[in-house]
Amino acid sequence: MKLSATQATVLEFMRSQSTGVESSVSSSGFPQAAVVGFVVSERFEIFFDTVDSTRKAKNLRKNPQIAFVIGGFSESDERTVQFQGVVDEPNGTELEQLKELYFRRFPDGRERLKWPGLVYFRARPTWLRFSDFTQSPPKIAEFDFQVHCVSG
Repeated sequence: MKLSATQATVLEFMRSQSTGVESSVSSSGFPQAAVVGFVVSERFEIFFDTVDSTRKAKNLRKNPQIAFVIGGFSESDERTVQFQGVVDEPNGTELEQLKELYFRRFPDGRERLKWPGLVYFRARPTWLRFSDFTQSPPKIAEFDFQVHCVSG
C-alpha cells in the first residue's frame, strides 16, 4: 500500500504511541472506556490484547463498533488521532503476524500468553481524524476507509 506523505506522518505518529483510550458500547447502550496498550499495522489497524471477562471484550463481541483516542496526553505534544472502526478476532497466520508485531512493542505480552482467557482484537479503521496543534494553523486530516466485514 502506497501512503501519501500525510498518511505516512499519521501512521508514524500512531506507531509512536503505546497506549490509548478505547471505547465500546455496553449491551445496555452505555459507553465504556479503558486505557489499552496497542500496536498499529501498516494498514492503520489497531491490535491489542485483553481478557475475555473484561467489559470491553464482552461489549466488542456483541457490538464490534469501536473508537479510540490516541495521543494528546503530553503537554508538549498536542497531536491526537480520533479513530472509529470495527473489530474482529484474527486467527491463524494473521494472528501470529500481529502478535509478533505486538511482542516487539510489549515483550511482556509473551508472559500474558499464560493468562486464562487472553484474547486479541484487531480494530480496522472506518474513519480517522489526525489533529496537530503543534503548528499554526493546526493541521487537520481526515481519512475514510472501506472495511469489508466477514461474518463468521
